[in-house]
Amino acid sequence: MENLLEVKNLSFGYTKERLLFKDFSITLKKGEIKGIVGESGAGKSTLFDLILGELKPLSGEIKTCRISEVFQDPYSSFHPSYSLLNQIKDVASLEDIQNYLKVINLDSKLLEKLPHELSGGELQRASILRAILMKPDLLLLDEPTSALDNVTQLEVMKMLLKNLDSMAMLLITHDIDLAEWCCDEIINV
Repeated sequence: MENLLEVKNLSFGYTKERLLFKDFSITLKKGEIKGIVGESGAGKSTLFDLILGELKPLSGEIKTCRISEVFQDPYSSFHPSYSLLNQIKDVASLEDIQNYLKVINLDSKLLEKLPHELSGGELQRASILRAILMKPDLLLLDEPTSALDNVTQLEVMKMLLKNLDSMAMLLITHDIDLAEWCCDEIINV
């Protein structure tokens, strides 16, 4: 089975004297979810920026395919003056949207609103909805459920895991219990 993410011998640091990553490697195949855990400032979000091509590594290579991501701060991932529905339609098919809305307990009327009109938890669920509807090969999840209550967190994670048959996922989390529950492998950075 081909790798949907391949990071080989990655080295990166904001200064050459202090590297966040030295010869770091990871691969992900369809159906796998791996967790990235570590202290604040260890480079977890920087790794996602490198995978997305927003930063260039000092050395090593990164091969990816079609990616979507869920950011820790959902307010930064939506344009403030367009409805959520329009922003979802811009990048994804609305096929199966009603099924996903039911699972993540999000009222479809909320999608007609602007991002600032929703709570943090509602907006985070809309962000997860958009990412899933984009039908990526690789889904990057940066603390995707930290703004959700425990019951909603569990339902959202179950929904994400049901989509593993068509993708791979890389999860950043501080919640070691969550990582142990859902991840095939946990990588400490």
